Amino acid sequence: MNFADPIDEAAEREQQLIEVALANRPAATMVYTGECHWCNEPIDKGHFCSDECRSDHERMVWAEKQRRLQ
Repeated sequence: MNFADPIDEAAEREQQLIEVALANRPAATMVYTGECHWCNEPIDKGHFCSDECRSDHERMVWAEKQRRLQ
């Protein structure tokens, strides 16, 4: 990289860092299926049919992560 202006070089390096960060981000874990991910009720949008299903799912995910730590 030969840049006459250090600002152009900094901008290029910043863009490279952004591209690397985007390439290495974790993949989305949930995909819209038309059903609640917890109770399988039909839904029009989102991933859960209610706040209760969402919080139950979050508790289950948290518990699984805790089991893996031990």
